[in-house]
Amino acid sequence: MQTTTWYSGFAKSTAHFCGRPKTFALAVGVIAAWIATGPLFGFSDTWQLVINTGTTIITFLMVFLIQNTQNRDTEAIQIKLDELIRATKGAHNALLDLEELEEEALDAFRRKYHVLAATARVALGQGAEDTDTPEP
Repeated sequence: MQTTTWYSGFAKSTAHFCGRPKTFALAVGVIAAWIATGPLFGFSDTWQLVINTGTTIITFLMVFLIQNTQNRDTEAIQIKLDELIRATKGAHNALLDLEELEEEALDAFRRKYHVLAATARVALGQGAEDTDTPEP
């Protein structure tokens, strides 16, 4: 069932590699070397353009790789949460797949849970238990 496209594999590997302390140290070293060469090149416009262009290209590409990794992670978390809801007796199956709803529907669910939370806090303040389901 596990199929990994070349892009997903590349994105995951690159994100993992770039998140390591050694990679950060390498980036700091590149910047330090660039700064050290400033006097050699007279702090020219070309000298500045080299670092600006390099960092812009790397940042541009990393945005897509990081977004891909975050999308996969978010989808996996949503599926796991959906499974927990589905498998929990008394849970509301209407909460499955909420991330696909429009903002208005999400706001309606949010308002319902704000009311439930406020009611539970008042009851808790009056010495009631804060367990089980609030529905009768």
